[in-house]
Amino acid sequence: PAVVNGKIKPESFIDLSVSCDHRIIDGIVGAKFLRRIAELIENPAELVN
Repeated sequence: PAVVNGKIKPESFIDLSVSCDHRIIDGIVGAKFLRRIAELIENPAELVN
């Protein structure tokens, strides 16, 4: 559930996380990767473009 405009309504959520070895990859790269994954989950039509 989620609170929207002070009212509880049903919503779907998923928790995503990523782990990066900072000796190999900068954290911002991991954050951008995770954001892109979230965008594709929210808008799967982008997968065919």
